[in-house]
Amino acid sequence: MVAVVIPSYKVRDHILKVIAGIGREVDNIYVVDDFCPQHSGDFVKENCTDPRVRVLYHTKNQGVGGATITGYKQALDDKARIIVKLDGDGQMDSSLIPKLIEPLRLNQADYVKGNRFYDLAFLRQMPFLRKLGNSGVSFMNKASSGYWNIMDPSNGFTAIHRNALENLPLERIDKRFFFESDILFRLNTIRAVVAEMPMRALYGDEQSNLKVHRVVLQFPFKYFSRMLKRIFYNYYLRDFNIGSLELILAFVFIVFGVIFGAYKWSESIITSHPATAGTVILAGLPIILGFQSLFAFLHFDVANIPHKPLSGMGDW
Repeated sequence: MVAVVIPSYKVRDHILKVIAGIGREVDNIYVVDDFCPQHSGDFVKENCTDPRVRVLYHTKNQGVGGATITGYKQALDDKARIIVKLDGDGQMDSSLIPKLIEPLRLNQADYVKGNRFYDLAFLRQMPFLRKLGNSGVSFMNKASSGYWNIMDPSNGFTAIHRNALENLPLERIDKRFFFESDILFRLNTIRAVVAEMPMRALYGDEQSNLKVHRVVLQFPFKYFSRMLKRIFYNYYLRDFNIGSLELILAFVFIVFGVIFGAYKWSESIITSHPATAGTVILAGLPIILGFQSLFAFLHFDVANIPHKPLSGMGDW
């Protein structure tokens, strides 16, 4: 069974067209009215005759992540095997759903997301500031999630297999616009396989609810905290491997080199005696070795992307 979750907030002008474009490969459609001021849930009930549609309501606005999680939970209760998340603003081509879910049907992935950066031709319609912002966000997401092969983390056109979704801590995932990035971090902690589907974004007269200042002020800190958690979970709590050792050596060498070098530099200023060549080498060499160990860790981390789908293991 395939289900589609559509978070609904200020998308009244587009929601019916979005629903109409969903093909017969989908069994259930959940429209989640996230305390929408346009009463989009009631609007869908009154104007949509598709029997697959069910409207869910929030009594308080929770954000796109909160609305999606509500739909996820209902889909799980209704025994859906694959759950698609589709925005209600018309920027996503619902005719691509069969292509989006194909890797899940074939047990090749646990989570599939759209990628608007795969083909340069797809970027022509994207505003320049979005291109620039998405590029920066994508790099931060790679470091925080561990999926170095994934681009366009803010893309909300996604599909997830039931086996992966059941093992995610849904109540702990960010409920606002950081949802798409946070779920990638959570997926990595359970070693889920993530794949991408090339797609073209559709831009019309819709208005984004995302505020740029929120991204600039909040996202870097959230990405950094997720990166630290992922490294701790994957390299020290659940496993200890060569990457774990390389990171420890990098930290020890760099810290020693910086502290020793700073001490000798301040000592030379106070005594007016320049540091000897040996002292400079003793301070600089650990820093060089530390960065070499850090680059070795990054190389290991890039190669440590999950490759065995959870969906191929049957029900847990």
